[in-house]
Amino acid sequence: MPDLVELSGPVLEPAAGGQADSLVILLHGFGADGNDLIGLAPHFARALPNTAFISPNAPYPCEMAPMGRQWFSIQNEDPSERLIEIRQTTKILDAYIDAQISAHGIGEDRLALVGFSQGTMMSLFVAPRRTKPCVGVVGYSGRLEGRDLLGAETVSRPPIVLVHGDSDELLPIDRLEHAEAGLQDAGFEVQSHIRPGLGHGIDEVGIEIGARFLADRLAVANAPKDM
Repeated sequence: MPDLVELSGPVLEPAAGGQADSLVILLHGFGADGNDLIGLAPHFARALPNTAFISPNAPYPCEMAPMGRQWFSIQNEDPSERLIEIRQTTKILDAYIDAQISAHGIGEDRLALVGFSQGTMMSLFVAPRRTKPCVGVVGYSGRLEGRDLLGAETVSRPPIVLVHGDSDELLPIDRLEHAEAGLQDAGFEVQSHIRPGLGHGIDEVGIEIGARFLADRLAVANAPKDM
């Protein structure tokens, strides 16, 4: 088996300084790179001052632009062949997540995934198939890949928040409804938020929703366990 691609990308250390007590991995969309979503980190850091943020570049050059990266091809419309690509990228992303957890000295219950568009697709595919649940997943303007396989392949069920604009010109709002239904059928706790008038993007309210959700989930993780 060939060696897996090693991911890298920009990092924002905790706003409060010192050692991070939690980690958010930001997964960008098609044709962008890690510098795109790391811009969310200062906004999330207001609610998560002790969290480190990392935004890896997707492993492959963008097939439709001279710059930017992609997690998988969007030109292949065959779902089964696209799924093969996604599974290969999942191996790369899983290895990266494992390495970052180890490097930061945290557990899975201190890790969150935040994705946009294709990054949401990867987040919703990877998180359920990891051995231990992360603290939560926030998905912006994405869709659920491999819905029919999710029930059989789910290993862990982190809580999930989905945010989508009702004027999304690239991934229509019905993708949110499809993802929510598929995740709920597989036993996930899902919150969905529709942003009126928003296209394929992330607005301030969506950022607040995601940051508040992660802050609440980390607070639950921090709460003393009953003896």
